[in-house]
Formats: sequence, structure tokens, C-alpha cells
Amino acid sequence: MPVKHSKRYIEAAALVEEDRDYQPDEAIDLIKKTASTKFDETVELHLRTSADPRHADQQLRGVATLPHGLGKTVRVAVFAVGEAVKAATDAGAEVVGGDDLVERIEGGFMEFDVTIATPDLMGKIGKLGRILGRRGLMPNPRTGTVVQAEDIPNAVQEAKKGRVELRMDRTAIIHSPVGKASFGDEQLVENLAAIMDTITRLKPEGVKGQFIKTAYLTTSMGPSVPLDLATTLTMKVE
Repeated sequence: MPVKHSKRYIEAAALVEEDRDYQPDEAIDLIKKTASTKFDETVELHLRTSADPRHADQQLRGVATLPHGLGKTVRVAVFAVGEAVKAATDAGAEVVGGDDLVERIEGGFMEFDVTIATPDLMGKIGKLGRILGRRGLMPNPRTGTVVQAEDIPNAVQEAKKGRVELRMDRTAIIHSPVGKASFGDEQLVENLAAIMDTITRLKPEGVKGQFIKTAYLTTSMGPSVPLDLATTLTMKVE
């Protein structure tokens, strides 16, 4: 059955010109106009890649730190013991613990958005894989969430700024939040540049030729706006 869209969506979609790829700043200006719901919609980036996620050397996984965050409070849980507990607390982590935190999570506690751990506790955290893994919350060295005790403060502060985890889904598409529709145009452009810069550097070794095939910006409830690929791929953090 064909998808039925609301009158609001249809009016917003009419603003997007057919057969045109937009420059990033133009696309951001346009999607802010299409964000007409009563809540502050999230601006999203969707990239179709040429990778085959079934092959390990064609997978992408990493983290981009957004200079203007995501427009929400990020709650951080840190698995740590000893002196690292105070360091994590002083850095602003909402929840800090060792065995006690593992037990709380096993009991259903999930009031956090990011987890960080020291390497020595990963053996104990491993049994939380079925709980944290399916939510994308398992600490991982590749995403900068398994760090030495002395690096805990920096990791917590980075998480608070607004980190987005970048990975491909089963269909080789990368989905990432960019910010909120209420952000200024320049803030969204700079957040988008941080994501694209990171993805360019993380291009999997097993992918030959062009990695990103198409790029679209959209809001939570709005139509997709195609981005000019040549310009978008050259975006970098200044």
C-alpha cells in the first residue's frame, strides 16, 4: 500500500525541488523551513555507501565529536574503581561504579546515554553484553569509551559535548543525528562538517572506489533533501 502523508508533510515536500542536489548550507536552510511540528525536530544525515557490511574490512565504526553537541543533556555512566571514581565524578559523570553498577544494570537500571569503562573492568562488564550491546551502549575501544583511568576525565567531557557513534546498518547506510532544527545554520553546518570529516577519514580499507554514493539531510518528521555530493565530501573541521 502506498504511504499516506499528512498535509503538513506534503506542503513541506513541495519546497524541495526535484532533480536538484543542494549545497549543505542551502539544504540546512531548507530543512529548517520544513520543520514545522510543535517539538524541536532532530536534523538527520543519511549516507548510502558502496560497502558490503558482510565483510569485516568494509565495515565502518567510529565516533564524531560535534562542536555544538546534539541539543540534549548526555548522561554518562562510568565503570571505574579506585581513584578513577573521583576523577569520573569530578568530570561530571552522572553514575560511577564497579560491581555495584554492573548489578544495578542487571536489575534494570538504564538511566544513561553513554558508558565509559577502564580496561580492567571489561571482563566484568562482558556479561552485560546482551543488555548494553543491543542498545549500542557497550564500551568499546574503537569508539573511545574504553580508556585508561587517567583518561577518564577527558572521555567524560567529550561524551558530554555530544558524540555520535557512526556505523553502517545492514543495508550499508550510515544514519547520524546532526543537531536540532532550532540550532543556528552555522552550528548545523559545523556539526555536519565534523561528521563528514570523520567518515572520510574512516573509509574502510576494503572499499575500492567511491565510498559515499548519496547523501541526504532530513528532520524527524520532514522530507529528505539531497545533498551535492562533491561539496559534502570535502567538508572538514576548520
